Amino acid sequence: MVEVIISTCFHDRFVRPVVGDYLVVFLLYGIVRAFTKLSYVTAAIGVLFFAYAVEMLQYVNIMSLLNLTPTLASRLLLGSSFDWNDMLVYTLAFFTILGVEKKRNNFIKV
Repeated sequence: MVEVIISTCFHDRFVRPVVGDYLVVFLLYGIVRAFTKLSYVTAAIGVLFFAYAVEMLQYVNIMSLLNLTPTLASRLLLGSSFDWNDMLVYTLAFFTILGVEKKRNNFIKV
């Protein structure tokens, strides 16, 4: 719900591009962990690579290559333009997930 609000209501230079991208990695990670038995490391790496892949599709302008007209849905799912800062944000979210899961796992073992 937060992601939908961010993508539809915020048109700034921080919340939508930075916070939204940071949180979407957590959202995807949560979905993967909820529906698979992957370890947290494997799930986090998979989500990171998926996020990178989506960003690379933006870099090659996949919508234009496929001769598709951009729609609101495609822009929400694929984004609209490549940005190295997005790659950094995805990476920061990845390391945050690893840190949180490591702490959580150590806490549970005690």
